[in-house]
Amino acid sequence: MGIGLLGFQTTIAHSVTLSGTGVHSGAEVAITFHPAEADSGIVFQRVVGEQTISEFKAVSSQVGNTDLCTILGFSPATSIATIEHVMAAIYALGLDNLLIEVQGAEMPIMDGSSAPFIDAIEQTGIKALAVKRRYIRILKPVRIESGASWSEFTPYDGMRFEVEIDFDSPLIGRQAWKGDITPAVFKTELSRARTFGFMRDVERMWAAGRGLGSSLENSVVIADDNTVINMEGLRYKDEFVRHKTLDAVGDLALAGAPFIGCYRSYRGGHKMNANALKALMSDPTAYEIVETTSQRQRSTPREVIAVNAP
Repeated sequence: MGIGLLGFQTTIAHSVTLSGTGVHSGAEVAITFHPAEADSGIVFQRVVGEQTISEFKAVSSQVGNTDLCTILGFSPATSIATIEHVMAAIYALGLDNLLIEVQGAEMPIMDGSSAPFIDAIEQTGIKALAVKRRYIRILKPVRIESGASWSEFTPYDGMRFEVEIDFDSPLIGRQAWKGDITPAVFKTELSRARTFGFMRDVERMWAAGRGLGSSLENSVVIADDNTVINMEGLRYKDEFVRHKTLDAVGDLALAGAPFIGCYRSYRGGHKMNANALKALMSDPTAYEIVETTSQRQRSTPREVIAVNAP
């Protein structure tokens, strides 16, 4: 199934600020989305007061640690953590250019999903820019494996994700989500899926200085008896795989441009997503950079041409 492609790059119409708690640090943090010029890309700035202490373009070469979240940068003193939920919202809504100013070391976790970021972006509005958008079109399969886990890119006439998880928990078990990503699909089927974890892992994470801001307000917590502790229960009956898909969308947004193809994974996570993307980008025969040929706002995947672009 084909998808509609935006013919031109976009940014937001006005600046917008969100604040909340960092899920790992437990500290109060704030982020501000600012409009940016065409070809700027998605740029994160870590700010203390009025001083910028680090700046990262949201691309795979800037990804550091991926153990429990996706981090830009390689030093805790300057890095910016937990960007995947923000990047998923940006990618799904088709935003190409943003400056994200961060007062803190990580993104606010909000309710543990991408929905608050979707809402903030839609409220401020999206603006088209007079420069054509570029895409990464997958030309041949690229696959990586790690034990029983694997991830792969394959050619496809659209922007598709097929994610499967398999947990040793009767509450989760084996779940799969498959679909073409559009703004409407992401909003209704993925955006509200929350991060999750097991109560048995809490003390270990706290001892490692992680998950200090996690709570029932921003995480689905699974008890030792394999029941959901949260009073409201699950938002989707398969919320776990939907959140893993949301994470994959955010992690692959670090390609630097939307891709035309299919991404499949089994028992994946942030590290597998990052390594699959690096494997793709390291093989110039596996993809090409294309842009739309039509002057219309939307085209189909077939109405694109290869361009000479980094």
